[in-house]
This record gives sequence, structure tokens and C-alpha cells, in this order.
Amino acid sequence: VQLQASGGGLVQAGGSLRLSCVTSGIIFGDYAMGWYRQAPGKQRELVATITSGGSTNYADSVKGRFTISRDSAKNAVYLQMNSLKPEDTAVYYCNAKALYYDANYWGQGTQVTVSS
Repeated sequence: VQLQASGGGLVQAGGSLRLSCVTSGIIFGDYAMGWYRQAPGKQRELVATITSGGSTNYADSVKGRFTISRDSAKNAVYLQMNSLKPEDTAVYYCNAKALYYDANYWGQGTQVTVSS
């Protein structure tokens, strides 16, 4: 199983980035997909999730700025991040959690740095 995250980088406040996570080795439709982030000295926190049916959930801190989406043809999940703030700086991790059985996988993380 692999979750390959990409798209992080350095951006100025107010800018945008799009994260991608391509999966392999899982039945993509069996999994809810999510993005989490961990800032230095802080616990990992949920950013957004999306079920196989397309239902989404967002952390209050990113509502209205971030959009999660998934593409079943590409076995991929995306996070469009707009109006970025310095407090969005963190390592962002892709997650796949099975809906019907006990399986949970993490990607390697991609660094997002927002300068003020």
C-alpha cells in the first residue's frame, strides 16, 4: 500500500496550493480519504475528510478556504488550499481509512510553509 503525497511548498500569505495524494494497493472505493496536518510542537490534527460517496468534513479553521475532492479514476485525493495563512504552516499527511474493515494508512507527508 502506498499513499504518495505531493504539492507542498513555500507560498506567501493569501496564496494557494493544491495537494495531491495518489494511492496504490487499496480498493479506493472502500476508503474514506483525509488530510491531516502537524505543525512543529503540536499534535496532528484533522484538516478535511471525504467519504467514498463524496460527503466532506472540514476543520473549522479551514472552512471556506480549503476544498477536498477525490478522483476514483485516478485513485487520488486532493486538497485545494486558498487564502493561506501563516498558521496553516505544517506537514500535511494523506490518510486512507477503510469504511468496512480495520485498515488505516498514512502517506509520507508534504511540507506547506506560508510566509507572512
